[in-house]
Amino acid sequence: MDRRTIDPDLQRALIEAAHAAADAARDVILPYFRAPLVVDNKRPADFDPVTEADRAAERAMRDVFANLRPDDGILGEEYGATSGTSGLTWVLDPIDGTRGFISGTPTWGVLIALQDEHGVLLGVIDQPYIGERFVGGFGTARMSGPHGEMPLRTSTQTTALGDAILLSTFPEVGSPVERAGFEAVSKLCKLTRFGMDCYGYALVATGQVDLVIEAGLNAYDIAGPIGVIEAAGGVVTSWDGGVAHHGGRVVAAANAQVHAEALKILEPFNDSV
Repeated sequence: MDRRTIDPDLQRALIEAAHAAADAARDVILPYFRAPLVVDNKRPADFDPVTEADRAAERAMRDVFANLRPDDGILGEEYGATSGTSGLTWVLDPIDGTRGFISGTPTWGVLIALQDEHGVLLGVIDQPYIGERFVGGFGTARMSGPHGEMPLRTSTQTTALGDAILLSTFPEVGSPVERAGFEAVSKLCKLTRFGMDCYGYALVATGQVDLVIEAGLNAYDIAGPIGVIEAAGGVVTSWDGGVAHHGGRVVAAANAQVHAEALKILEPFNDSV
């Protein structure tokens, strides 16, 4: 399905379905947060935690889409891919930032994206504990939370890396080469902070920070943030300026000027991983 053929009524129905899925995930997840919790390790070589909250939230969202959008495909972190016939696919990360979740920090979130063969059409970042939801796509870029509902707009004031605030989840970022690329940008920025999980991308959309640079992402880690940030006026690409919705190495920037400066610094690090 070409995005240009999605009429306004269908757009509204898709946005409503995304909200319904985010609501369902909230209801399932919150009783697990800061409560006794069994944590399994999906990758024994290091530590890749998963909990029943992750699994239950994805099941709840899949149930919503099975009811409201049965012809759409689904790609989820915990239960993989389910094919559809509509040309649309929901990309789900039930808890992005499970390490933060089990640590009790409110930096994790529920990520929902809708995409077609060309890329992301709609994105949601939801932080259930704080009660904040960030939605972008189909001409919508809004957030709701403790301060009410308001539009989302990335910052246009910071146009130089020397004034920029940079976020990433892990200090090690990725491979040694990717770490070196990140550090090359970081040393030029005004401030660098770590540990934000998906909440860092939401802060780009609000205009609070200017850059998120990460590596080693999966599609479900970045599709939702792409929808939100691009709708709010930002730019999200791979380190070489290509599409980012497949994952990998990602630069999310508040505006084209900061994005271009970051890519220029990262360019020497693109040939090696």
